[in-house]
Amino acid sequence: MTLEPSSHPDQLSPETVAVTSGRPAREHDAAVNPPIVLSSTYVGTGVVVDGDRAYGRYSNPTWDPLEEALSALEGATLPGLLFASGLAAVSAALSLIPTGGVLVMPRHSYQGALVMAQEQAAKGLFSLRMVDIANNDEVIAALTGSGEKAADMLWLESPTNPMLEVADLHVLCRSARAVGAVVVTDNTFSTPLVQKPLELGSDVVLHSVTKYLAGHSDVILGALITSDPALRHTLLHYRSIHGAIAGPFESWLALRGLRTLALRVERAQASALELARRLETHDGVDRVLFPGLDADPGHQRAKAQMLGFGSVLCIEVAGGEEAANTLVGALRLWTPATSLGGVESLIERRRRHANEPASVPVNLLRLSVGIENVEDLWNDLARALDVVAAAG
Repeated sequence: MTLEPSSHPDQLSPETVAVTSGRPAREHDAAVNPPIVLSSTYVGTGVVVDGDRAYGRYSNPTWDPLEEALSALEGATLPGLLFASGLAAVSAALSLIPTGGVLVMPRHSYQGALVMAQEQAAKGLFSLRMVDIANNDEVIAALTGSGEKAADMLWLESPTNPMLEVADLHVLCRSARAVGAVVVTDNTFSTPLVQKPLELGSDVVLHSVTKYLAGHSDVILGALITSDPALRHTLLHYRSIHGAIAGPFESWLALRGLRTLALRVERAQASALELARRLETHDGVDRVLFPGLDADPGHQRAKAQMLGFGSVLCIEVAGGEEAANTLVGALRLWTPATSLGGVESLIERRRRHANEPASVPVNLLRLSVGIENVEDLWNDLARALDVVAAAG
């Protein structure tokens, strides 16, 4: 199948790119949407040619439109790479660290990435330096090594999961490049509509496609995007040999979900900001973590490098762990579940997970704001907070 964008992506807004990229060529009676191709192998000529599909572990025509669309959205010059899950993409990205190298990573990050990095470091594959990613001086000291070995990779997540710290991407990417470190940025929370790490200096962008990009809590997929041919070749080889490939049906579903990304992000961001402002003044809430609030430590950085503030916010419930559990149990509209980025609003107490860092407060709730009516979401939260107050 020949793919062509309807216009040059640079001439279109990201909202339009999400709708138009990865479409089949415009031919009479051609389908508007790319098809699902279910095949484990492909017809060959007897001569292996570089770029041949050859086998389903190497390539699938259903991947191509989504990989093209993700590349266009992130502003990359090469097609993205799909993986079977976000964590599979994490594994591939970590494989870029040379044996015995050094990884600098935020102390608050996606839990799966943290656990994988800690386990690999424990096996001696590399050294791990955990940092407060919002503290430039601390991160730069970890990158340079302060008399020890300089870092080989800087892992960025901004805002972080779940503490929503905002990293100074431009400064940290420049500092990493000065010591020769590869920069990988997890852009899952922000999406390319809100933040473009490649433009800010990152080498590789990572997504859990499961979340906002697919957007309907029905797909498990990951992706890596880069404009560096050598890095992409290495990551493609890793995917082909380690076998964490995307299913064609999941890829098709994710592309369908991507078409409404701009609408979903716009609605969810607006609701998240409104809810954060109301929760900020509620007696039942000790603290609200959300970079959209003027008082948030990351507010000015977020304004400088993001187009919006995302739609994940966190609250620390007055009354501690028991009060937080009571609030979750009293909700009727918000769904108590892990994950984020779907059309439905989710909530969970993060420290219920054994591997969550001890620096995450036990009374912290992470809220993934969906696209429901904001007044309905607020009424459900306010009523649950009243239940907590009555129980206390």
